Amino acid sequence: MLVKFLFPRVLYEPPTRFKAGPRSNYPPDPAGAIRVYETYKAAERVWIVHGDDPTTGKHGIYAFYAQCTHLGCTPRWLENEAKFKCPCHGTGFYPYGVNFEGPAPRPLEKVGITEAEGQIVIDKAKRFRWERGQWSKTECLIETSRPIV
Repeated sequence: MLVKFLFPRVLYEPPTRFKAGPRSNYPPDPAGAIRVYETYKAAERVWIVHGDDPTTGKHGIYAFYAQCTHLGCTPRWLENEAKFKCPCHGTGFYPYGVNFEGPAPRPLEKVGITEAEGQIVIDKAKRFRWERGQWSKTECLIETSRPIV
């Protein structure tokens, strides 16, 4: 019984923050379209996006948690159709995260994104919901200049 107290039960929790490299790893689309980067989708369940965000009127780099807001499945990025599509029940999301078809009740969640020491830092513990007016917060967008088209 005494041995049990010497080795407490510890639950491993993976870190919620990670460095995603310099801003130059995520260049804008030369034609001005929204560009989605899937570099961290498998390992961190995050998409990094560079482009306009029509919901805020700003342009920059932002990140979404790769989880459908319906039942938690992982949507796929369909580049040819310029949308995220959930394989479970068919919800479609515009590249800027807003749902437009299927059963998902709300847009994707943005996650925290900042820059420190020349690196983009993603914080998955910080979630921002569009319907709560949180997408306009500075912690979920690194503003960049629009490409000249």
